[in-house]
Amino acid sequence: MKLKKQFAVVAFLLLVISCSKQEDTFKPVYLQNATPKSSYTSFSMGLFIQGAQINLPTSILQYNVDVYKVTYKTAYLNQTISASGLVILPNNSNQSLGMISFAHGTIASQPEAPTALSNNDFESILYAALSSTGFIAVIPDFIGFGSSSNLLHPYYVQETSASANIDLLLAARELAIQKNVSFNGKLFLAGYSQGGYVTMATHKAIEQNGLENFELIASFPSSGGYDVKGMQEYFFSLETYDEPFFIAYVADAYKTYYQWNQPLTDFFQSKYATQIPSLFDGTKSGGVIDGYLNDTIPKLINPQLLSSIDTDPSYQYIVSAFNHNSLIDWYPTKRMFMYHGDADVTVPYQNSVDTYNKLISNGATTSTLTLTAFPGKTHYTGLQPYIETFVPKLISLK
Repeated sequence: MKLKKQFAVVAFLLLVISCSKQEDTFKPVYLQNATPKSSYTSFSMGLFIQGAQINLPTSILQYNVDVYKVTYKTAYLNQTISASGLVILPNNSNQSLGMISFAHGTIASQPEAPTALSNNDFESILYAALSSTGFIAVIPDFIGFGSSSNLLHPYYVQETSASANIDLLLAARELAIQKNVSFNGKLFLAGYSQGGYVTMATHKAIEQNGLENFELIASFPSSGGYDVKGMQEYFFSLETYDEPFFIAYVADAYKTYYQWNQPLTDFFQSKYATQIPSLFDGTKSGGVIDGYLNDTIPKLINPQLLSSIDTDPSYQYIVSAFNHNSLIDWYPTKRMFMYHGDADVTVPYQNSVDTYNKLISNGATTSTLTLTAFPGKTHYTGLQPYIETFVPKLISLK
């Protein structure tokens, strides 16, 4: 009997030593650094949901959570850079958890990045609440913000939208291992506005290339400009557009990312073309940038481009980039729930309708792909019904 007890003690010590060695020898590949940023209790997040009049039961908030600001390795123009984001871990969980990525909408200034937001900011608490429902939550800053602020954000560039998001997912898995949070491999993707585009681009990349140790269950893209060429056609059909910085953002980002030699006067009238690069310096919000531009499309856009973009061969490089970054040349086989306010004129509802129809015609089934309209909701009033709709669906699938 004494020998058996001694053997049990030795076996236990060997197990402890083995686990300790595994922890000591685990070397993250993507994760560079993780710094505690904040913590939230489920009770405080419940008060927030009630105060914000979000129509979700507070009972879905099961866990207190810890928020980490992380930096991680990702690729940009054939080089490895350091990007950043948030990883939010439920604590005191004895269950194996899924992972949810949530990609934010368009930002232009550094203080708007998720890692730069105050702990009391609406978005910060919303991200934490998403994790509190029982998920490892992953929130990218996007390249060009946070630790990669020296770069111009590659706005609506398909490849980097997906790869930077995927690499943060891989870094989040590594952080979960370090913090002894069990990840069950189930992955969900969500995002609003530009974040909807990032979500769909990520979904497409994972289906086409796979992602080891992850099983994509579903995505929930909302209100994105998935068909970039369609967005250009929409803009050019208008007399006025209230947020012209979106147009300038795409043009400046594409010129920078694709290293075009052609000047921005190919896109814009010279008065605006000369000042656009200095506007996207990370100090100005989109609303501020709008003030430097013109909301009358014929006064903002080069008239030759406006009338001849599809017929003048000298503009083929622009058309090719718009077509390349349009997410309409594939179809999902994993479930995708699309959402959009049908009164949205900022990113038009029709863009989602057209994208949905193209993905169906490409081979997606109506049981895999759905599009839900939010009646009467604009780009800015559509966020709340999106949250109230996709979160219960997310929880039902976990």
